[in-house]
Amino acid sequence: MLIRTTLLLLAASLWPVAGAAQTPQELTIYTHPSFAAEWGPGPGIKQAFEAQCDCEVRYVVLESGGDILQRLRLEGENSPADIVLGLDTGTMNTARETGLLAPHQTDLAALELPIEWSDNLFVPYDWGYFAFVYDTEQLQEPPHSLDALINAPDDLKIIIQDPRTSTPGLGLLLWMRSVYGEEAPEKWQRLKGKILTTTKSWSDGYFSLFMNGEAPMILSYSTSPAYHMAIDKTDRYQAAEFEEGHYLQVEVAALVKSSNHKQLGRRFLQFVLTDKFQQHIPLKNVMYPAIDLGPDLPDVFNRLIEPVNTLYFDPAVVADKRKAWLNEWLDAMTR
Repeated sequence: MLIRTTLLLLAASLWPVAGAAQTPQELTIYTHPSFAAEWGPGPGIKQAFEAQCDCEVRYVVLESGGDILQRLRLEGENSPADIVLGLDTGTMNTARETGLLAPHQTDLAALELPIEWSDNLFVPYDWGYFAFVYDTEQLQEPPHSLDALINAPDDLKIIIQDPRTSTPGLGLLLWMRSVYGEEAPEKWQRLKGKILTTTKSWSDGYFSLFMNGEAPMILSYSTSPAYHMAIDKTDRYQAAEFEEGHYLQVEVAALVKSSNHKQLGRRFLQFVLTDKFQQHIPLKNVMYPAIDLGPDLPDVFNRLIEPVNTLYFDPAVVADKRKAWLNEWLDAMTR
């Protein structure tokens, strides 16, 4: 009896220790390479959130925003993702229509965007304008309008991204459509001669080709030069300001409906709109933060182009027209 009582007391004394040693919850976030990369915002954000959540953040890195959406659709209600991070205003309504996302329940009052935002599924985490970035050592006089680019000599080569797989690629499709309307297919056919290559993702084109001097211009963001000026300490790479205006992109995160960690996921989405998340955006994701960082916004952002016109389609319009506009682009590229 003495031995049995001793064992019960020992077991009881160990119970709180065993409870404390439980494995922390793991928050699985689907994202793209430029966010999760060692030089991107992902590592710092992971460290900052884990310091306050008693959890572990695990990034699943997919090749592009288009791949994030495609993976979510294929996995459906069996998706192991808790959060998707890397969709944008061009793809969010297509993601909404899957019915696989849950309301974020996040207070959006802190948002500072060029447009009004009241969506119940998507939390913006940054924004920027699409722009053609050029190498000033290869191209001293860049075009300053889409028309000037289309009508430039064919020896001016550009790198773009595939609108079926890349959010910047889709952004150029929407940019062309917003400027040219029904004339966009004809303009694409004329632009085709300038396109050196169409890459699957922004990372493929920027790092593997543009930075190795394969072409003097690439579709990127008006904010891209900020990284080169602040980190590389060079003014060599600049964005060409186009007189028609530039197309706006807002990047978003959302909670997956099938998540087993919804409370933790919503806590992460609230964390998105705090200084501890947003301070990693300007020089790590090289975009404008989604909230006002005040004097913490790096000075180089004052040296970027400021588009005179913001071009933007409502996400519902993009979802409705996306397939038709993609087919027009594909037809123009294959003729």
